[in-house]
Amino acid sequence: MSVTVFNPRTNDNAATKPAVSTVVAPSFMEISEPASATAPTSKKVFIATQGCQMNVYDSDKMLDVLGDSHGMQVTHNIDEADVLLMNTCSIREKAQEKVFSELGRWRKLKEKRPDLVIGVGGCVASQEGDNIQKRAPYVDMVFGPQTLHRLPELYDQSNQQKDIAPKNRIGTIDISFPSIEKFDFLPEPKVDGFKAFVSIMEGCSKYCSFCVVPYTRGEELSRPLDDVLAEIDSLAMQGVREINLLGQNVNGYRGEKDDGSICHFAELLHYVSHVDGVERIRYTTSHPLEFTDDIIDAYAQLPELVSHLHLPVQSGSNAILAAMKRNHTIDVYTTQIEKLKAVRPDIHLSSDFIIGFPGETDQDFQDTLDLAKALNFDHSYSFIYSKRPGTPAAELPDDVSFKTKKARLAEFQKVIIDSTLQKSHDMVGTTTRVLVEQVANRHPDCLIGTADNTRTVMFPYDEDKMAELLGKIVSVRVTDFVSPHMVKGELVEVLA
Repeated sequence: MSVTVFNPRTNDNAATKPAVSTVVAPSFMEISEPASATAPTSKKVFIATQGCQMNVYDSDKMLDVLGDSHGMQVTHNIDEADVLLMNTCSIREKAQEKVFSELGRWRKLKEKRPDLVIGVGGCVASQEGDNIQKRAPYVDMVFGPQTLHRLPELYDQSNQQKDIAPKNRIGTIDISFPSIEKFDFLPEPKVDGFKAFVSIMEGCSKYCSFCVVPYTRGEELSRPLDDVLAEIDSLAMQGVREINLLGQNVNGYRGEKDDGSICHFAELLHYVSHVDGVERIRYTTSHPLEFTDDIIDAYAQLPELVSHLHLPVQSGSNAILAAMKRNHTIDVYTTQIEKLKAVRPDIHLSSDFIIGFPGETDQDFQDTLDLAKALNFDHSYSFIYSKRPGTPAAELPDDVSFKTKKARLAEFQKVIIDSTLQKSHDMVGTTTRVLVEQVANRHPDCLIGTADNTRTVMFPYDEDKMAELLGKIVSVRVTDFVSPHMVKGELVEVLA
C-alpha cells in the first residue's frame, strides 16, 4: 500500500487551545471537571451516561459545546447542578422505562428548583422523540446523538420559555440525522491524560436483526480524512500518546480525501501512525465482514497498532449468525483470525457474544462454547439476548426459557473467565509494553499503565524519575499476578 505522509500541523485548523481536564468513568456515570477560578458564577452541568464508549465520547462533546458556548463547568454533585443531562442507551431491555424512572427522580429536584434545566439525549431520545416530553413535561430539551452540537441553541430556547407552563411550551426537540455536520460545529478537543477516543464515523448500515443502532444513530457516515487527522494531531499536541478510533462499524470507515477519493480504514491506520506523538493505536468496535486483508497487513507493518483486537462475533453457530443477519460464517471469522495470528503471534482477542438468541438450540450454544475455547479469547462482553422493539429479531419465536439462558450465560462466562485468568498468569516472567499513565491510588510508590492486551500494569518507581516516565511507553518485566486484569512488575527500559 502506498500512503502519503500527512503533516496535520501545517493545517490551519490545528488546535492551539490549552488542555482542559475531563474525567470519564463507566456507565451510568457522572463526568467531572475541576472548576475554573476565573469563572466562579458559571453554571454547572451534571451528565449521567449510559451505554457504550460512543456515548461516553458523546458526553464529553456535550461538555465541550456547553463549556465553549456558555462557559458551563461540570459537577459530580447533582444537587448543585443548573443543568441535568441524561445521555441514554437503548441496547438493553426496558431501556425506555429505566430512563423514565430516572427522570422521575429528577422531577423532584426540579420541583425544588424550577430553573433547573433537564435534557435527554442519546439513542432512547431518538426512539422516543416528543413522547419524552409528553410523558415527562418537565423535560426541557430532547436531542439525538447526531444533534448534540445544537445543545447551546436548545438550551437558549428552553430558557426563553422558562416562565411558560410546560403544557404551553413549544417543544425543544431535535432528533434529526443531519449527515455528519455535528463534527463541524464541535469545539477543539480537550483532554487531560495520555489516551483519547476519536470518533471517525457515525451510524451503521449492517442492520443486524437484533440491533437498534441504524434506527437511533442512522446509517454509516464517515468523517473526512483531514478532519479526523486534524483532531488527532490536536490531541497529540496536548500530550496524548494513544488514540482509540471509534465507530459502530469502525473498520467500515470510508472517509473522503481532499482530492475526492476515498480513504479506507487500513489506509487511515497508516495515516494515524504518522502523526507526531502518537505511539499506540486501538479501535472499537469492528465487524468481521469489514476485517479485510489490508487491515491484517497493517498489523504486520505498523508497530503502533497494539497487539489486541476486539472483533465481535456474537455467536459460534452459523444458524444463529444467519438469524442475526450477520452475513458471515464462523469459517470466515476464524480464517481471518488465523491470518492475523500469522503476522502477530502475540495478538490478544476479545469479542461480543449474545447468549440465548431466539431459537438457540443446545447445539448452537455448544458451538459457541467450542469457538470460545478454540480461540481462547482474552475477555468478552457477553449478555443474554434482549429484545429491542422495532428490530426484526423482536418478531422471532423464542422457545428458550430464561432459566436456560441464564445457565448458558454462566457456563459461557466461566470459560472466558478461566481464559482471562490463565492469560494473566501467563504474563508472569514475560516483558510487556506499557503506556505509563499515573501514580497508583492505593500504592503511591508505584506507577500504573495499560499494556497492549488492556491489562493494568503496576511497577515501583523512583520519585525523582516520575516526570520522566509519565506518558512514556516502557517495557515492564511482569513478576506477579494481582487480579484477572492487573499484574505487577519491574521497569526494564523506556521505549518511546
